Amino acid sequence: MNWLECTYPNTDLPMMRRLFLLLSPLLFLFCEAAMATEEPRYTVLVSDPPFEVRRYAAFTVAQTQMQGDFDAASSSGFRRIAAYIFGDNLQAGLGAQRKISMTAPVTVTPEAEGWRVHFVMPSAESVQTLPQPLNPQVTLRPVPEHETVSVRFSGFTTQASIQEQTDRLKTWAQARQLKLSTTAQIARYDDPFTLPWNRRNEILIDLLP
Repeated sequence: MNWLECTYPNTDLPMMRRLFLLLSPLLFLFCEAAMATEEPRYTVLVSDPPFEVRRYAAFTVAQTQMQGDFDAASSSGFRRIAAYIFGDNLQAGLGAQRKISMTAPVTVTPEAEGWRVHFVMPSAESVQTLPQPLNPQVTLRPVPEHETVSVRFSGFTTQASIQEQTDRLKTWAQARQLKLSTTAQIARYDDPFTLPWNRRNEILIDLLP
């Protein structure tokens, strides 16, 4: 008798095995995400909860361009970049694939035609040290040191909540005469299994020099 039979004695085991095999990669992916605690390094210049002005150190992102609505683009973009960090890559000089630690957050940025989804790579990595993506739709991009305003909120990242928080952040920043770029980024730090009221979401807008 195997562990499935011991745990679920009155269950359709072929169905349970199929369900387990189907969900295992997804559960593994989100366990990895939950364990990943590294975030981009930044210094808080102004703290006025839930608002902040931050100076981010330089980092590197793996990114992809997506079409469709926000939810579809976020989901498909996440899977595409997750495939890269879990081994859909080739390390120069080694001729082998390499796993990369996952960090938080996953960030989505609206663009003229669709969305850009990106993961920040671990701080020890750079464009020079990272393996090359095998998928040509995934690219690596260095991001220089920069300053950003942020607002933190919980709950679901719906179109209405994103717009509401973006408007709040713009109003707060403009009252302090901060010059903002035109694009707001949506950053999500938690996996989909986190209860809505425990989720950490942020709207980030870069400051102009």
